[in-house]
Order: sequence, then C-alpha cells, then structure tokens
Amino acid sequence: MKKKFGKKELKEFKKIVLKRKEEILEGIKHIADDTLKKSQKDAAGDISGYTYHMADVATDNYDREFSLGLASSGREVLYELDDALKKIEDGTFGICESCKNLITKTRLKAVPYARLCVKCQEKKEKR
Repeated sequence: MKKKFGKKELKEFKKIVLKRKEEILEGIKHIADDTLKKSQKDAAGDISGYTYHMADVATDNYDREFSLGLASSGREVLYELDDALKKIEDGTFGICESCKNLITKTRLKAVPYARLCVKCQEKKEKR
C-alpha cells in the first residue's frame, strides 16, 4: 500500500485546494459587499430613516448575523486549506493523522482539507 501521493497527484490536489480557496474568498467578499458595506437602513431598503416594524429590524439583524456566521465558517475552512497547502509542499498531504494510511482520492476531492480517513473520522464522530 502506498504511503504518500506522488508529485503529479499532489499538483492535482494543489489545483483543487487553490480553486476551493478562491471560491470561499469570493463568497466571503460577496457576503462582505452585501452585508457589511450597507448601512442597516440600506439593507432594509428603507430610505426614509424610519423602520416600519420592529420585526423588520429583527429580520435584518438576523440576516446580518447569519451572513457573518457564514463568513466566519468560511475563514475556518480557509485556515484548513492553507494547512493542506503546507502539507502538499512538505509531501504529507493526504495522510491520515490518526492511522497514517492514505486518505482516498475521492474523499480528498470532496474535502481537500480532510485530516482523517473515513474510518478514523467515523470513530472520532462516534466519541
């Protein structure tokens, strides 16, 4: 059984990681443009300066918090993707941190920042 991926495979995974990173950065930028750059009045579509109903304000605040939560989880994935890039550079990418076997290509294509193989991930989730 192979213990690590070859240079060609690592290059392929690097493209996947960079593409995913770009998608997340674009998503965070979009959220920032929509949420953070608008005043609450603009976000509500209210140009008079007065809100019509407290429920509208609550909905706007919820939407804002939800968007900021998405941006925050996106940042966490970015950290994981940066770590995956470091592992690609040092040749340890795709090696399960628990059992040291190779993580399947299918899993890594779906979750390029996976640290554990499916079996070890399932064990971890059962705990």
